[in-house]
Amino acid sequence: MDPILLLIPVMLPVAGGLGLLMRPVKDVGKRKATIMALTVLTSVVSVALLFLVKRESRTLYSFTEGFSIALKADGFSILFAGMLAVLWPLVILYAFSYMEHEHHQRQFFACFVMTYGITLGIAFAANMLTMYVFFEMLTIITVPLVIHKEDEDSLFAGRRYLRYCMSGAALGLAAVVTVTLAGGGEFVYGGGVNSRFDPELMRVMFLAGFFGFGVKAAVFPVHAWLPTAFVAPTPVTALLHAVAVVNTGMFCLGRLVWYAFGTEILLGSWAQQICVATAGVSLLYGAAMALKQRHLKRRLAYSTMSNLSYMLFGVALMTPAGFTGAMAHMLFHSVMKMTLFLCAGAVMHMTKREYIYEMEGIGRKMPVTFACFTISALSLSGIPPLCGFVSKWQLLQAGIQAGTRAAWFGTGALLTAAFLCAIYTLTICIRAFFPRKTADPGKMENIREADWRMLVPVGFFTVLNLVFGIWQAPVLNALNGIATGLY
Repeated sequence: MDPILLLIPVMLPVAGGLGLLMRPVKDVGKRKATIMALTVLTSVVSVALLFLVKRESRTLYSFTEGFSIALKADGFSILFAGMLAVLWPLVILYAFSYMEHEHHQRQFFACFVMTYGITLGIAFAANMLTMYVFFEMLTIITVPLVIHKEDEDSLFAGRRYLRYCMSGAALGLAAVVTVTLAGGGEFVYGGGVNSRFDPELMRVMFLAGFFGFGVKAAVFPVHAWLPTAFVAPTPVTALLHAVAVVNTGMFCLGRLVWYAFGTEILLGSWAQQICVATAGVSLLYGAAMALKQRHLKRRLAYSTMSNLSYMLFGVALMTPAGFTGAMAHMLFHSVMKMTLFLCAGAVMHMTKREYIYEMEGIGRKMPVTFACFTISALSLSGIPPLCGFVSKWQLLQAGIQAGTRAAWFGTGALLTAAFLCAIYTLTICIRAFFPRKTADPGKMENIREADWRMLVPVGFFTVLNLVFGIWQAPVLNALNGIATGLY
């Protein structure tokens, strides 16, 4: 089938979201049914096209030679789009319950749905310019979600988010223009940069792209927007921290290294060493900051920063083994962190408690929620046989095989961050299930589990965590095929 059909899942939710804004559906039940139908249809069409369209680029509009808007589905985009297709409908279901008593629901869900289509546009981009256009659109459409509460903290978070992402986009644009002029604008495994261009200039531009696109991946020191964005509603923070925005940053960096610049001019260079070292510093900084936090979602936010740097470390190693580990952690971290954020949101929604010291004994009143939280916490810490162990083990092996000083530093940072992760996640579980004797049981009387719309997504992601951990071989084989250019 013609790759132009990839435009359907991109435009369908965008048009649907605009329709919700322009012609509002006043009946809440009909509006929810419309949103869910739109989301599920987009996912079904996306998955179907991933298997049916030709593996070639289709140009939609050409500005000038080398600069065009084009779509394509290759192995890497299939991985990212497939993740979105599975995760998004479940987050929508969760959001129906969480947002039930919130204001401006129509605007919220309209932006939420449009974000889906724009993120798919990034997944299906066939060249650097197309990816950059959708990357910028993603920033704009997610700002209303961040500032949804419209209080002082939300507006501050929105301004910071916009400031960081726009600044990063300026750096990213320099890399886009340079690599396109150098012949690497089209995404081809191994990159397509023309050797007649000055290698040192290309490395400088690569670093501009690394930190520019790395803003959404919360790489140090351009990470500060991420911890402040936790003030958004939980479905949004789950979206930002586990699916769309942060994974978009990782996806773009994977494209930058393996499909645009290529590893030939980067491997062993000072530019690569800076990237590997930066990933290691981000790993440690995120984990150390998470350990300090007392607010539940803020702790998970810094945890996201740390775990994103696992992926960046794998990409920066610029070996197929590292790329395989990075993609594995991108997939598995989405499942783990989605569960953690949705559980945290369920607790905050049902108890109105936000701080970790307030979690005393809640696990006994919300056993399903905290059982799922504990499983994901163990997985995020790298405990077998859960999926977090699989991806971290792959990255550990890749770091050891690389053998450079920067790689050894990153490997040490990985092990240290995993240890800190166990401390800052499992202490929450211990408080929830084993309260101190001084805890007041009277404060627990009215606490109960969230409704099925919250528990079904949480349970589903927990099952996926176990399945990926036990039967990881098919997934790793597929990811290795992408990392070696077979798909």
